[in-house]
Amino acid sequence: MTEAATFHLEMTRQIRAPRERVFDAFTDQAALAAWHCPRGMRVLEASADARVGGRYRLVMGSRDGSQHMVGGEYQKIDRANFLAYTWQWEGGELPEGTRTLIEVTLTDKDGGTLLHMRHSGFPDTATRDAHTSGWQSVFNRLSDYVDAEGSAGTVTVYGDGRSTYVRTVRMALAEKGIAYKLDPLTPRDPELLKHNPFGRIPAFTDGPLEFFETRAILSYIEEAFDGPSLISQAGPTARARCEQWISLINCHAYDAMVRRYVLQYVFPSGENGQPDRKTIDAALPDIAKQLDALEHAYGGRDFLAGNTLTMADLFFAPIVEYLGRFPESAAMLESRPNIRRAHAAMRARPSYAATQPNFG
Repeated sequence: MTEAATFHLEMTRQIRAPRERVFDAFTDQAALAAWHCPRGMRVLEASADARVGGRYRLVMGSRDGSQHMVGGEYQKIDRANFLAYTWQWEGGELPEGTRTLIEVTLTDKDGGTLLHMRHSGFPDTATRDAHTSGWQSVFNRLSDYVDAEGSAGTVTVYGDGRSTYVRTVRMALAEKGIAYKLDPLTPRDPELLKHNPFGRIPAFTDGPLEFFETRAILSYIEEAFDGPSLISQAGPTARARCEQWISLINCHAYDAMVRRYVLQYVFPSGENGQPDRKTIDAALPDIAKQLDALEHAYGGRDFLAGNTLTMADLFFAPIVEYLGRFPESAAMLESRPNIRRAHAAMRARPSYAATQPNFG
């Protein structure tokens, strides 16, 4: 095939699987149906006649009901080594009649497969660049499909497991049933700075895709992966309430409950190595006011926004764990039965047990 233009995209990925398995994933119809679309989408239809001159076609569906269709013709096939095929969107993805070319080269490396893809023939740089994150996400799904560890081959959480925010992310992954790795980096660790330039935890990667800030990470987890929704399905009011409580926790409660209270016990900074009583005493009225608002929010429910678990509950539960361990806050919880009941429901969830930190 002659390229339509000189603009091209090149991408390299190390895949922890034999070359034969990776190659077959590109040419087997059932395999293509299992993985060949970005995260957050599904392959609705797949056909493949993997021979030179044979054709393939994929219909990918988004959660909003929209469909994206692509097809092409196999140009060259050298099993387990090289594959070339045309790529042509149906509809408005590219200018009418635009055909691009994909060339996949596989080589043995480090006990797995080094995949190199060259996607050429784009009409301009903007169109080429628009395909970058999509292909990164597609290859994350390829790794899920062929790697014996599934999504743990690409998904990593960086941070100390004792951090409430790290635990929030880990609980979200557990609720979704997503396998992952935990890299227990501490704030400002040089390795952490590679993933979050501000040196704060958690950071999160899915292959080459990187995110920081817990709310953004949870948004990606919600939209990119299957599994129970972490957003209330009870309508706009409940969804807005969920965001309200997340904002309260991030902007106010974390500061009073964790930074100005819990951490004063965990890392005493007062005289003679004792907790800083001035800081603790100043935080207590704020903690009480915030707990009153959350106590009222629960009412007779076990969740903050509606009758099912949402992100708001995942932000609050790890903090309550710590509040129950120190005298003043433990006493406050005793007089707030709705929070205690809701937290008992959280403690009973497998995601809570699976992420329980080692407090030492």
